[in-house]
Amino acid sequence: MKILLIFFTFYLISDAVRCFSVTGYSGGSLLVDSGKLWFTDSAKNMYKLREWRRIKNDGRLLIFHNNKGNLLIFIRELNQQDAGRYRIGVSGMRPEYLNLIVLEDLCCGMSKIIVNRGDNVMISCKYSEKHKNHPKIMFKKEKASIELIYTTETWENKKELSFSNDSEENLFSVRITAVTPDDGGVYLCGVWINRHSYSYSIINTVNLHIVDKYKSATFRVSGYSGGRLMIKCEHPQYKTKPKYICKESAGCSERKNPGVQDEWMENEDVSLYDDTRAGILMVFFRELKAADAGTYRCGVKVSDYTESFTQLQLSVKHAAKYPKRVTESAPFGEEVNISCQIPEEHKVHFCKEDDNYICQNISSSKVTQMSGSSERNEERVFTVSISNVSVRDAGVYWCGAETRDTYLTFISLTTEIQLNLIMAPVVRHEGESAEIICPYDSIYKSNTKSLCKGKCSTRDKNPLSETVREEKDTKTDRLTLKDNVTASVFTGTITGLTAEDAGKYWCAVTLETDLNYLYTHLMVIMNEELNLTKYEGDDVSIQCKHHDEDQKSFCKAHEASMCVKDGVSLETIRDDRFSFSDEASTGVFTVNITDLREEDSGIYWCGAHVMSKVHLNVKRDFSMIIIISVCEILLLIGGFTLTVWKLRHKRQDPGPVQINTHDDLLTIPSDGLLYAAVSFQKHEKSLSDATIRFSKNEIHSDYTTVSYSMRLN
Repeated sequence: MKILLIFFTFYLISDAVRCFSVTGYSGGSLLVDSGKLWFTDSAKNMYKLREWRRIKNDGRLLIFHNNKGNLLIFIRELNQQDAGRYRIGVSGMRPEYLNLIVLEDLCCGMSKIIVNRGDNVMISCKYSEKHKNHPKIMFKKEKASIELIYTTETWENKKELSFSNDSEENLFSVRITAVTPDDGGVYLCGVWINRHSYSYSIINTVNLHIVDKYKSATFRVSGYSGGRLMIKCEHPQYKTKPKYICKESAGCSERKNPGVQDEWMENEDVSLYDDTRAGILMVFFRELKAADAGTYRCGVKVSDYTESFTQLQLSVKHAAKYPKRVTESAPFGEEVNISCQIPEEHKVHFCKEDDNYICQNISSSKVTQMSGSSERNEERVFTVSISNVSVRDAGVYWCGAETRDTYLTFISLTTEIQLNLIMAPVVRHEGESAEIICPYDSIYKSNTKSLCKGKCSTRDKNPLSETVREEKDTKTDRLTLKDNVTASVFTGTITGLTAEDAGKYWCAVTLETDLNYLYTHLMVIMNEELNLTKYEGDDVSIQCKHHDEDQKSFCKAHEASMCVKDGVSLETIRDDRFSFSDEASTGVFTVNITDLREEDSGIYWCGAHVMSKVHLNVKRDFSMIIIISVCEILLLIGGFTLTVWKLRHKRQDPGPVQINTHDDLLTIPSDGLLYAAVSFQKHEKSLSDATIRFSKNEIHSDYTTVSYSMRLN
């Protein structure tokens, strides 16, 4: 323990002026007790001469009354600039003059003791040999005063303090049992040299820090590398006290705290929020890294020398499936479902990222939550439905698992969902003008807006050359941007459209980075059209131009805008007779259609954002139709003739007819044909039936001539 020796001498200049001189050591502290009762409600001031600079109570120097009403002057961390002559004035009293001498010496310093709440602590002071017989004293520095809490004069002692003195070591100690947060503070100990008049003391300074740990257990929390993590530490008994988080591996020397209460503040790789209404410190790790793992204290500064904290152990896991990143798109005014998976045993947490990349809970009447569990020990699916989506709903959402204890909440966010909003496609012909309308949240009315074409991510950003702010117009050769802050809409107008203007456009609001969550398609219809006429059963090949588009499409519709499904992408015809081949180097892809049918006729749109109109007319082959028709007519005539013949013979009723074949058949050797003679005879008893009799011998021939005779009555 270092010693600071203060010599105090009083002398009288005149009856009107009192002067005293004190000597201190550089780096030490000085306490001067006048030993005289002053009016506690009187105004006090102190000036340094000769410049008459007023000394203010700034923590390093204090002028105050103690609990006895004596005037005390306390100066800590003395330096050579403090040396000099001072005037001390009290309203209604004669001024006094103090001459301060500061000597260079290595005697003095300050020590620090850290002790847990409920433990015992010993504060020791070393004194010189010549002060063995002087009373020993201890003061405690309060917020605006310094009070004597212990002296070897028993009438000054507090019951909870005990004293011990080692005369051989010239060391006396004061023991405090079962310390509480109120015991934390600055203690001044030394020797009281003169108890009867103005005081001079030997002072050592001890900073006593009281640590109040919530529970003896260490809470465990885990997150995933690359994911997000929210830690909420509750201190309901210290709502307005400043809060912090620190890592014990660094000795908690570097404490992260918001600095400003009730407002999110960045502190290196974390964001912090000190909520004084609820007494909660929120710590948000924006992107977990392996280096973030370790043991932390999440605490509150009760006073300059007292703190209360909760200890937690953070582990950072590495998993290929986390974090997940998903992109969802939804047209204005419709409903979108956002799904994610979390472990079965955890509570679901769903939040939306703000402009500072902080993800907190969302509360909206448009949001309904539905959860369904899968098999035991597996993940369950959680779905959030947002109805009537608007520009305020666009952005980045996170979902994950929440674990809660009495005064701690851990939220591990593992799935990132970017929700984009889609405007209706803008379809214009080559050479016309196009307006791209971009609504935005009214909170961004004073921010810069711009149009961006293409991917528009931070890495691949391809902004148009001009931006617009508030009501001002910006104009290039073919682009005009105008911001209507009253309607919260900015508009980009492009004149003289060409194929190069077609594509995907993003509406961007510029903050620290651009917010690109709203897009539309600009489709340019080329003036040149293609007319094709084919016959059923034919094949056809149609060549389509494209401009570095990843997706090539061939769509059948009356209007090009009908080829955009929900504003997302062009729909391709799905039929086995349709096939596609791409020649990327030539900027052309080919659509092949086989076995054409009459129903294939119609208007087709060929391309992606650059559209060409194709008229396809599929006809029937009339030569085949004529042949088929002639055959059908002949068959009809034959059938009609046969029917007439049968009806005629039924009316004549010829009776039964008998046919007799000759027993001997003639053979014609020249052609090998066999002939048979057939005779018909009328049967008297029948008017309608005819009987035919063949010879019993089987005769096979390719051609047979039958002769018959019929006698009719």
